[in-house]
Amino acid sequence: MPSIDPHLNPNSSVAPDTVAAFFDVDNTLVRGASLYLLARKLHERRFFQFREILWFALKQLRFAARGEHLGDIHQIRDRALMMVRGIPVSEIEKIGNEIYDEYIEPKLWAGSVAIARQHRTVGREVWLVTATPLEVANVISDRLELTGALGTVVASEDGFYTGALSSPILHAAEKAQAVRTLAKARGISLSKSWAYSDSYNDVPLLEAVGHPVCINPDARLRTYAKRRGWQVYDFRTGQRAAKLGLKTAGVLGALWAARRSILRRSGS
Repeated sequence: MPSIDPHLNPNSSVAPDTVAAFFDVDNTLVRGASLYLLARKLHERRFFQFREILWFALKQLRFAARGEHLGDIHQIRDRALMMVRGIPVSEIEKIGNEIYDEYIEPKLWAGSVAIARQHRTVGREVWLVTATPLEVANVISDRLELTGALGTVVASEDGFYTGALSSPILHAAEKAQAVRTLAKARGISLSKSWAYSDSYNDVPLLEAVGHPVCINPDARLRTYAKRRGWQVYDFRTGQRAAKLGLKTAGVLGALWAARRSILRRSGS
């Protein structure tokens, strides 16, 4: 099972039939791919070169255009693990809040945040369930005052990342399994609980609860949700082409600014 927010004890005493809401992160709670945002910050800290951030940026554009794709997830995982090998765990934990303040908070979907907070207001637990590294997922959970987070755990030894995973990447069926394990430990009634996602890959997670909800769904999930009669929220506005154009301009603008910064430093 993926690690849980270290502030929480999964075996702590909870009321029988606790009800929870489980939120995917990328494109459900945050616009775009959170791993790209982490890569961008690591690039600023000079942990890797410009060509690496360019590679992640292109994956971000592809994600914005067509949604989450399993092949991309595996490529990003392998590339990211290779890049973080040897980086101190404390460094990632330290910059987690910087990532949130600079990149994640401005990209939060206000509608999704409002739903999560409403669940908390009426006394339900709210958990993030994401392929995002646990260090980043914990920060998002803490800053939004949610119950906790389930995220992908990168193995470490003597305080440094080894470049391997402690458990499978938290994606697709792995999310559903992690939620079932958590529910058993904490007395959560999944039949009374909610789950939110944008991706067809998360159908196992959505089908694990009594109240599946689609947020900003990709085309396959929208079709599947209609067939199943699931509730759908779409917080995206305007035409898709216009939105993609803005996202493309934003990413390319950031890349151009980063390149100019590198050239200035090289010339100094």
